[in-house]
Parts: sequence; structure tokens; C-alpha cells
Amino acid sequence: MRRSPTALLPGFVVLLCAVLAAACAGPPRAPVTTVTVRLWDDQVAKAYGTSFAEFERQHPDIRVDLDVVPYTDYFVSLTTQLASGTADDVFWLNSAWFASLADAGALVDVDRVLPGRRRAWVPAAVEQYTRNGALWGVPALTDGRIVTYYNRRMLAEAGVDPAALTWHTDPAEDTFLPAMRKLTVDVHGRTADEPGFDPDRVARYGFNAGRDLQAVYYEFVGSNGGRFQKPDGTFAFAEPRSVQAFRYLVDLINTHHVAPDADDTNVNSDYGRDAFLDQRLAVFQSGTYNLRNVADGAAFEWGVAPMVAGPAGRVSVVNSVIAAGNARSPHPEAVARVLDWIGSEPGADPVGGRGAALPAVIGSQQKFFDYWRERGVETGYFGSLGGTATIEPPLGPKFGTGLRAFDPILGEVFAGRLPVGPGLQQAQDAANAAVAAG
Repeated sequence: MRRSPTALLPGFVVLLCAVLAAACAGPPRAPVTTVTVRLWDDQVAKAYGTSFAEFERQHPDIRVDLDVVPYTDYFVSLTTQLASGTADDVFWLNSAWFASLADAGALVDVDRVLPGRRRAWVPAAVEQYTRNGALWGVPALTDGRIVTYYNRRMLAEAGVDPAALTWHTDPAEDTFLPAMRKLTVDVHGRTADEPGFDPDRVARYGFNAGRDLQAVYYEFVGSNGGRFQKPDGTFAFAEPRSVQAFRYLVDLINTHHVAPDADDTNVNSDYGRDAFLDQRLAVFQSGTYNLRNVADGAAFEWGVAPMVAGPAGRVSVVNSVIAAGNARSPHPEAVARVLDWIGSEPGADPVGGRGAALPAVIGSQQKFFDYWRERGVETGYFGSLGGTATIEPPLGPKFGTGLRAFDPILGEVFAGRLPVGPGLQQAQDAANAAVAAG
């Protein structure tokens, strides 16, 4: 049967509409790949929010999701997730953990996916994370030297010059403990160097002595001419000079009562920082990673001075952080582009420009220094003005294994429940045994 032209019209209209709709829609959109980036710093995460917004504008086929995990839980959950195949696509690492993961084949070889990029990054960071001839992550941050943050009013009232503080096992040479006793005050207003001071009811402590590898005990060990590990990676912190440094720190807490109780600082790595911001601590030794936190959180006048000197001078650990690619990620090409961005000036500029942290991207570092100098903060103490001597950062592929063994024992030492010398020997033996068994 012949159909009239009008009978064909409805079908033609439907077809025409479909064609027009397809034409208006343009070419098919490429699928969007989500890359997750794991880190432990809230301030850098805020800067990365700005950074990755621009990345997504330039790379509309990739979405970046940030996974901020508190440092206290960071590595326990990371190693579990890597073992189960559920880890993020990109994750921060420090020197305590990278070597074992690199040796296990868990990390992307940056030299392979981003050839020729090493010169853009701080040489010390590149060297720190190069193993067996390969670079196992993009240098993201470098800490610089450890410094002293201090409450200007408290130190002025006590007549303490933070730049002149030196700790020493010889009381005749020690200016640090007398200063901390002046700065520690009980609830009755008595300082720790006055009769009647109540060590059980302290309202304000002098110093953040505690089980803090990065900011405290590595510095005291190094500043006494001691060491934490031997060149082969075995642990050596029970040697005499290191024991002296630990004993001095433990006595600050348990004998002189000028530092917070270890049962508080052992379970909360941010306890010292929070006490400083609450004006319950006068002197806070830390690094660039807390500069923004102090600036944002302090409702009082504060300053930056060099770290506390010891018998061997000012000896700081200088550490860097890498963004490592997950070798088992299902999105290797997208991961490579995200790593490339993190290690670029456009990617790192928001981190330095916001003063969140010191980038390991050389071309972005000046933005960090400019940001803080414009706000009257002396940043030179994070560099050579704060000294040049260093103690080796954690090294070896099994440092993390050793850390899991020695850290709980160190906690008992700092709490005064284990004597310092035997406790350190027990911790060292446990660490070396764990490494040997692993």
C-alpha cells in the first residue's frame, strides 16, 4: 500500500530531531578518569585545592580527589591498602617508608615516566629518594631546618633570648634548662625555679620535649654528636652520646617538669603545637610544616628563632616529602600527568604562594619566602641562618619495620616507665631484630 507524504511526516520529524540533537551535542565527551591523591597535611591540601582546580581546567579528562589522612594513622593504613590493592593512585611518602616500597615494586619509577625532570627539583630531595639508580617519587615538599617558635610576651617577661639557648649535659654550660624553668608556671603562678612550684598542676610548660622524631629527638641526638643509625641502616641510638641526649629530654619531662607529660604527647603528635597555640607552651620546636598552622592559629605575638643548640652546635634533620605513584594504579597515564603537575611550577606555586609549605620545586620556593617575609616572619632560620650541620634522616628499606618495633618502647622511656639507658638498648635491639627477621 502506498503511503501519502503526510503519513511519513511524523517519522521524518522524529529522525530530524534526533539528528539535530546529536549535532548540537557535539562530539562525544571523553570519559573522565579520577585520580586520588593521599597526603597528611591540611594546609597543603587547601593549596592543592587551588592547584588541582587549574590542573582539571587544563586536563578536563582527569578529576583529582584529595584523601587527607592524619599522620598518626597514615602509614599503618597505607601499607594495609597497598597490600590489598586498594591504595590511592598517588600518595605522599617520607624517607622512613619509601625504600621498602620501592624495593617491593609498589612505586612508579619517575625517571621512566617523567624523563629529564630531575633538574627542576631540590637536589637533596632527589638524592634522598633515589635508590638503585631510580627516583621513586616526585619531590613535593622540603622541610628545611628545624626552628624554634616562641611566644614573644612570655619570653620577654622571663628575660629569655630564644636565639641564645644551648642545652648541655654539664649544668655549668646549660642555658636551656634554666630558661625553661623560668617559663614553666604552675596554677598558682609559681615558676619551676621557685620554691613551692607544683609539678602536678602545671598551667604552662616551657618546651615540647617528647617522642617527636622529626622535630625533637633527632635534633638533640645530632646536637650532642650522636647518631641514630649506622651507614648500613642498622640502629645505633643506644650509643653513649645518643643516650645522653635522650636522657636530657626525658629529664625535662619527668624530673624538671618543664615539658608536657609523655602520656599526652605519645598519643597526640600535635599536642605540643596545640599547647603552644593555646598559650600553654612557651617554646615550640618544629619545622616549616607548622609555620602556617602557627600563623593561622596564634592569637598572640610570636616569633621564629634558630633551633636549640647543643654541645655539637645546631644539628638538624632536613627531610623532604615525595608524591609517589602507585605502580598498581589502573590509570598509569593519568597518574603520570598528575605527578608531572605536582612537580611543576604551576602545580607547586599555590603551595609556596599560600605559605602552606616549602615546595621542593626550585622555581616555586621564592613564593614561599616572599609570602612570609611580607608578613614579617624571618624565614632564614629554615635555611643557612639556622646552621648548616645535619643528621642523616631515616634511611634504609626497613626503617619502617624498625620504627614499628622501637617506637612503643621509646614511648615508655619518655613516660619514665623504663630507665633511659636500658630502655634505649631494648628499643635498639628490638628494632635491629625486627629488621633482621624481615
